[in-house]
Amino acid sequence: MDKIHLILDKECLYDSDHIVDYIDKHYNKKVIVKDYLDETGSYDDSLYLLYLDDNKIKKFIKNNLYKKFTIAILPNDNCPLAVKSYGILKNLNDAIDDSLNLERYTTIDLLICNNEPIFNNVTIGDVHGLNDCIEKQSKYKRFTGFLKNLRNLRLQEFTFVTSKEYELNTAAAGIMILEHNLIQNSDDVITEKLYNNDGKLNAFVLAPKSILSYIYYLVMIFFYAHFKVKSLPQSVGILKTSKLTISSNSAINFKLDESYVSSKYIELEILKQSITVALGRNILNIEDSKKVHDDGKEIIKTKELPQGEVKKMLLSKKIPLFKKAQESDFKELFISLRDSAKLSSVFLVLMVLSTLLATTGLFQNSAPVIIGAMVLAPLMAPIVSLSMGVVRGENEMIQNSAKTLSYGILTALLFSVIFTYFMPLTNLTDEMRGRLNPNLLDLMVAIFSGIAGAYANSKSEVAKSLAGVAIAVALVPPLSVTGIGLGWGDMDMVYGSFLLFVTNLVGITLASSLTFLFLGYSAVKRAKKGIVYTTVIMTIIAIPLILSFNKALEQNNIYNILHNKSYVINNKTVNINISQVDLNTKEPLLYITVNSSSILIKQDLMLLKDTVQEHLGKKVTLNIVNNMILK
Repeated sequence: MDKIHLILDKECLYDSDHIVDYIDKHYNKKVIVKDYLDETGSYDDSLYLLYLDDNKIKKFIKNNLYKKFTIAILPNDNCPLAVKSYGILKNLNDAIDDSLNLERYTTIDLLICNNEPIFNNVTIGDVHGLNDCIEKQSKYKRFTGFLKNLRNLRLQEFTFVTSKEYELNTAAAGIMILEHNLIQNSDDVITEKLYNNDGKLNAFVLAPKSILSYIYYLVMIFFYAHFKVKSLPQSVGILKTSKLTISSNSAINFKLDESYVSSKYIELEILKQSITVALGRNILNIEDSKKVHDDGKEIIKTKELPQGEVKKMLLSKKIPLFKKAQESDFKELFISLRDSAKLSSVFLVLMVLSTLLATTGLFQNSAPVIIGAMVLAPLMAPIVSLSMGVVRGENEMIQNSAKTLSYGILTALLFSVIFTYFMPLTNLTDEMRGRLNPNLLDLMVAIFSGIAGAYANSKSEVAKSLAGVAIAVALVPPLSVTGIGLGWGDMDMVYGSFLLFVTNLVGITLASSLTFLFLGYSAVKRAKKGIVYTTVIMTIIAIPLILSFNKALEQNNIYNILHNKSYVINNKTVNINISQVDLNTKEPLLYITVNSSSILIKQDLMLLKDTVQEHLGKKVTLNIVNNMILK
């Protein structure tokens, strides 16, 4: 460098002696000291040391863009923004060393907002934690901040136009624009590195479409506090471009670094390779700043931001608890579900085949055959259509779905009864028995399957998971067991298996309806009536399921107490294994296998029964298989 110029205010002239002496002593170079008002910067291949406040540094840079000299920032109490932006060390001597290190000289981009240089960021509205150091706050501060932002949520209409004429009209709670974040801290919310040589600004747009989505965003920001540009929360969009204009029908209150401004029009631009700066050691990998990363492409991720009718609704009404789906999401899904609700010959043929296959598998006691019937069964489609009809109050869809389901149920019962009538086998298999005692666990399966079914139908990219949903919920096998029970005239069998089917039907319908509501396919007010009716029905169904679940708990308790227990009866060691616990009798009926090395007589067995009853604290009936082990 030919010359070194020290630019400072008149009131800071007393600090110049130390700077001049340090450079002279350690580098043997002369420094020209100038007052800020007397210097505009005019020498090529020179170094300008700026010992100024943030505003004067900005003005100096603005007046000397694209000049062929290097700027270095010297730290002081009045330039925290410049110090942070360019990674300057706070120790003055260290900062001087960096300013004279040629390896740290880098030509970089500069962010300009309304013709003013920006060191840190531009924030419009309230970005609710996006630009704050959340992790440095106490748990109490985080929690109170969480509640404050939840209470103060407001959206404003904005129009964005990028350098390549992409236009976006949306409603947003806040916007943050920054040029780079090369100084990465553990408390930074945005963990992905944004470069100062990529020719682009980064505009993060916060626009929650519902209270729940906003709560999710706040939880992520205030308690997790990290995300990447590649995996933004759904409430956040990004526009990465070289130039951006932002306008609104009403005044935009925003902050340029630390200065508050109001305007209806904001123009942001990246001035590429406009200044050469001596970067401080807080920017660890200086090579990243020297590389040019500009590929000329814009990055636009705004699909999740509110547009069209959703935007109008958010601006005119209170933000809803559940988000409202976009019109583009409605159209294809509704066409598909309306088609699924209609009765067709294909539906009936698949019902017949799946019923015959399931009934065969039940008699054969073959799980793979029954699983095949589950996949083939078409009942899931009209149930999901019924759920959409319930949540949107569409009577035609409800009627068509109910009609299709009724025909499907009657077809399954008819063909399973006919199959059973001509089948000479009359033994109750394990696969049949497993569908006779539904409990709350079966209701949980139905609920989870309903959620998965509604979600898979609404998202084309996961529709392939519907086969897994069909296998999980198993709609046709319980109907086939009901048909077998009718064929045998066993009403207990009919009751248990049909209760399981109704549990699945109501559980899926309610869960799917709530899922569609959560995904924004209906307003809460519109869905209220259908949801209430379905909930009442499920509550009634849950009563026998709770009783059955209590029996299951009691069976499990007896099994845990007695299984693999050893007792000494009349000096004979007896080992007990429980094969079954039947609670449908007056006294619990325990099917047990007794192993002993000695022959057990009736007196021994009666004493064993007394011991078991004492251990359980209740009277029981034992069905004993006595095995004697000879060694």
